[in-house]
Amino acid sequence: MNNLLLSELISTRISHDLIGNIGAVANAVELMEDEDADFMSDIKDILKVSSQVLVSRLKFFRMAFGLDNANLEDMALVEKTTRDYLQSIGNKNFPIILKFDSCSQKFSRIMMLSVMILADLIVKGGEICVCEKDCKLFVNVSAISKISASKTEDILALLAGTKEEYLAQYAPAFFLKDLLGSSGLKLFLPDGDVLGFVIG
Repeated sequence: MNNLLLSELISTRISHDLIGNIGAVANAVELMEDEDADFMSDIKDILKVSSQVLVSRLKFFRMAFGLDNANLEDMALVEKTTRDYLQSIGNKNFPIILKFDSCSQKFSRIMMLSVMILADLIVKGGEICVCEKDCKLFVNVSAISKISASKTEDILALLAGTKEEYLAQYAPAFFLKDLLGSSGLKLFLPDGDVLGFVIG
């Protein structure tokens, strides 16, 4: 994959993940212009929720896909940004929880991309666990989480190099593969149900 195609996939994915809440903000502004007091409470709720989602996602995307910067060295910020991102894509009834044990700064971007990839596979909430042991990063979906079988097959094929269909929804996986190359990345299914990465 060339850099131009990768950039196009990432741009398309980011735009897709932001457009819904941008549209919600635009609709709320239109309602405000009508000056109908009956809708003011709803408008405030829409603006509050949508702005929180947009801020959380933009901060995450900037760190995960942007140029290297000092924020990636602040692991407390990396953890918070990742946790906030997961909160923005889940819902209160089916949240995606981050269980963060440890991760050194050399793995910060890789961890964020791994979490994003796995979060895309989770159906109706779950838990993603992150820890570092013996100079290797482990990121996996807990056994209590239900994952999409078809998306999992796509990710396995993509990382194995047997899938050549370039879909924007898999931009994080393409970018992760590009960052790591062919060495140091292993995808595993330890119990047949749990999906995860070992990186080192």
